[in-house]
Order: sequence, then structure tokens, then C-alpha cells
Amino acid sequence: MDSPHAPAGAKLRKALRQWIPQILLLAAALGLLWWLGHNVLENMRARGIQAGFGFLKEPAGFEIGESLLDYTPSQAIWRAFLVGLLNTIRVALPAIVLATILGTLIGLGRLSQQSGLRAACGVLVESLRNIPLLLQLLLCYFVLTSLLPEASTAWHPLPGVMLSQSGLFLPAWRCEGACHWELPRLEGFGIEGGFALTPEYLAVLITLTLYAAVFIAEIVRGGIQSVSIGKINAARALGMKPTQILRYIVLPLALRAIVPALTNQYLNLTKNSSLAVAVGYPDIVSVANTSLNQSGRAFECIVIVMLIYLCLSLLTALLMNLYNTRVALKGSQ
Repeated sequence: MDSPHAPAGAKLRKALRQWIPQILLLAAALGLLWWLGHNVLENMRARGIQAGFGFLKEPAGFEIGESLLDYTPSQAIWRAFLVGLLNTIRVALPAIVLATILGTLIGLGRLSQQSGLRAACGVLVESLRNIPLLLQLLLCYFVLTSLLPEASTAWHPLPGVMLSQSGLFLPAWRCEGACHWELPRLEGFGIEGGFALTPEYLAVLITLTLYAAVFIAEIVRGGIQSVSIGKINAARALGMKPTQILRYIVLPLALRAIVPALTNQYLNLTKNSSLAVAVGYPDIVSVANTSLNQSGRAFECIVIVMLIYLCLSLLTALLMNLYNTRVALKGSQ
């Protein structure tokens, strides 16, 4: 272990020894990928096959059902890919948050002293994690589009909230002249106003959340059980309440074991969102498939999707590694 009073030159040399091999390895990998891609494109051109990414500037020529951006078919294909990327993030990010909360609660339930709650959480975990995600997605979509009531007889689970086969409608804050809450309302045979979540979006969000939550529950359970019983007994001897022991002793120590495994689940959830194409949600894979059929640029579209998922995964891993470093430092003090 280096002394904190080590000369600056020695620290610099150590940093260089750590980073230079990694930089060289990354440069070699990028160079290899560039060489392979260049050869593929050249071979395609030699065979008379159109190649290159210039097609991204051409008009898309297709509609996208859901978009966070203003989008029309006359706009460039690159903008369609951007819409698909935002739709992927729009479903993956809330699913990560919800799965973390739900998974933590289920994991705590698995450790509950109440046998009924413990058994219910165990059944939930064993059921959902052993059924393929695609089947769960299709079942959830069927329930939302077939078993829920039609818009004319929509459910009102909460004031200003409407749920039907058309989706979930929530109050929306509008600022048109004067700011006000706009509530969804029934007009004719449909629901107008408010903020709408389509059944395709809800099916993907619910399925990803539940599927990831049961794996996170097991991670949380294992992390909590890894905490030494001696520390817990010491906290009890000091007169701490069970909730205080959980908050100040168990969870901070358990996080060091939980966070690395949690990172893998976040990465899996983001990549599993690609199954959204099965129910017609316009994520990045769906947009790429349509662009591929429109332009015939199969290689380029596949490369774009691969790079997007790679960047999303690397960004997720980077953020979680930074948080893991912070947790590890706190836990080691």
C-alpha cells in the first residue's frame, strides 16, 4: 500500500503503469473493430451492395406510434433512431427504479419472521424467475388488451386516473395560457386529455419490473444474510430498534455485497427491453427493423443497435461502479 506521503513522481508512474496497458488494449480493440467494419463495407461495395451510413440522412418514410420528440415520416432516419433510443430509455429507466424498490421489499419479505409473508415472497420469486421473460411479456400484454374493460367502461382506480384496454390515463400538468391540471375524460368511444401510457408501454414496463425484481430480491436477501450476526447482536445490546438496526447497520454493510450483483441485473434489464418489439412497442430494435426493411441496410442497422446497447451498458456499469466505490469506501471506514 502506497504511503500518503509518497513522492508525486512515484504516484504518477504508478498511475501510468495502471492506465497505459488499458488504453493500449482499448485502442487495439477499437482498431480491430474499425478494420473489420471497413473490410465488410468494402466487400459489400465490391459486390454492388450499397454500403455506408449515409442513408441515415434520407427520409425515414414510416410512422412511429410513440415518441418523446416531434417526429414525422419526412424527417431523417437518424431522428427515427433517436426516437427509438429515447423510447428504450423511457421504459428501461423507470423499470430499473421500480424493480429496485420492489425487489428490496420482496427480499426483506423473504427474511420476514412471518411465515405467510415469507412463503408468499418465495412463491413469487420461484414462479417469475423460472418463466421465460418473453412469455411473461406476451401474457401481460394479453391481459392489458383483452381482459381490461373498454374505454367506455374504464376503471377509475384513483380520482383522475382511468384504466382500460386503451392504456393508463393520468392527470397532466398543462401550461397553455394559464397552467392547470388536465384530467382524462371520456369522449365518444375513447379517452381524451391527460397523460396516456399505452398498453404496449405498460406491458413492457410491468414485465421488466417484475422479472428483474425477483432477481434483485435474491441479491438483497443474500447481501443481508452476509452481514455478521455479531454486529447485529452488538446493535441489539446497545438498545437499537429492529428498524434502526436494518437502516444503520445491516443495509450499509450489505450494500458492499449487493451493488456489484445489482449492476448485472440493471444491464440485463436494459438489454431485455429489446423484447419490446414482440408487443409492438417502438423501441430502438423496432425502429431498426423498420429502417432495415425500408433501406435494405441490414449490416448498418445492426451495427447501430449493437453500438447503442453497448453504450447504454457501459454507461450503466460506469455509474454503478462509481457508486460501488463510494459504498465500499464508506463501509471500510
